Amino acid sequence: MNIHPIPAFSDNYIWLIEHQGEAVCVDPGEADAVIAYLKQHRLSLSQIWITHHHNDHTGGIAALKQAFPECTVYGNLDIPTADINVDEGAKLSFGGNTVEVWATPGHTGTHLGYVLHFSDGLHVFCGDTLFSAGCGRVFTGTAAQLFASLQRYKSLPDETLFYPAHEYTAANLRFAAHIEPDNAHIQTALEEARNIPTLPVSLARERNINPFLRTDLCEIAARVRTLSGINSEDEVEIFAAMRELKNHF
Repeated sequence: MNIHPIPAFSDNYIWLIEHQGEAVCVDPGEADAVIAYLKQHRLSLSQIWITHHHNDHTGGIAALKQAFPECTVYGNLDIPTADINVDEGAKLSFGGNTVEVWATPGHTGTHLGYVLHFSDGLHVFCGDTLFSAGCGRVFTGTAAQLFASLQRYKSLPDETLFYPAHEYTAANLRFAAHIEPDNAHIQTALEEARNIPTLPVSLARERNINPFLRTDLCEIAARVRTLSGINSEDEVEIFAAMRELKNHF
């Protein structure tokens, strides 16, 4: 099985999962580059997985369905182009491998993640919930939901690989360094982020560089209180304040 990023727009990645001549496409914001790749590699598109309803994740569905009419689109109830609606607990299959659907609200209220169980471990297509060294903005979800979704991802094995939908790593690391100026892992990652794609990324790495997964650390909570002016020791409130700091960084 091969997993390949197709760049789209200025910073999106459309992920292609390939197995024995068939492919799954995750969050196709546009179709042309996907169709070109599939034709070049003589692949048939059998499934599309949608994490959430924003157009930069769904805009290419119609054209892909026209080019590959047998393709099945999976998405939540707010994806009108979905052939099959899925939510927490649904299980898909591709290439003989199980795919769990997780509800991961926060960025949007109906955001999903797709957890692929493969022989070498877990591969998580997380949309805009988790970014390398960061997380998504809160739109129609809540900060508490986003915190809970990230904590759930944090519970997975260290070797789990995450496939976010955007190349935001360098910008996120600059904010991470603002929160943790003495974190040597972040400084090393900043040097490495000059080479793209920076994804996928392991959970082990994120545990060291992603401040939104490190809100349980006293020094991070203290730094957020200083920068934001909040007077709280509640981890969810610390998380929400840090997300707000990131919005204006």
